[in-house]
Amino acid sequence: MKLRFTAGNRRSGTKARGFSLLELVVTVSIVAILAAIAIPSYQTYTLRSHRTDAKSALLDMASLEERFFSTNNSYSQTPSDLGYAGAVPCPCAPFPVGLSGYYQIINLQAFAATPPAGVTNGTPATYTITASAIGIQVNDTSCLTFTVNSLGQQTATPDPNGDCWQK
Repeated sequence: MKLRFTAGNRRSGTKARGFSLLELVVTVSIVAILAAIAIPSYQTYTLRSHRTDAKSALLDMASLEERFFSTNNSYSQTPSDLGYAGAVPCPCAPFPVGLSGYYQIINLQAFAATPPAGVTNGTPATYTITASAIGIQVNDTSCLTFTVNSLGQQTATPDPNGDCWQK
């Protein structure tokens, strides 16, 4: 008995090597879909993590203001009084805060206590400090500015969900 091999038999008996074009297209499509989902999520996460720079700087400046108040009985409008070298008295030019430079202090306002004549209860001394996003952080459109004041109130704008200070 003699076996005959035809072209079809010989081809089916050997193993194919490599990938077919269809397999390659499917793999590239899957990777593209995963990248389209993962990259924006990662960018959002990193922008949200950079908010820590602003929050830390504002809370640090607020604690320095309180320390300054305890020794001078007034708040300072001069960032250099609080340990920020090179900053000028306010109304001051914006100066970057934090190591990464994602935010800058754009406003440091301190108001002295103003008791009316003959009244012991007047307007108390207050301060307001505002940090604004700079550089790539301006893409974080939900939390562009952070503010803290002498009452401890922490706000952000535009902050549509009210969670900029929490996240």
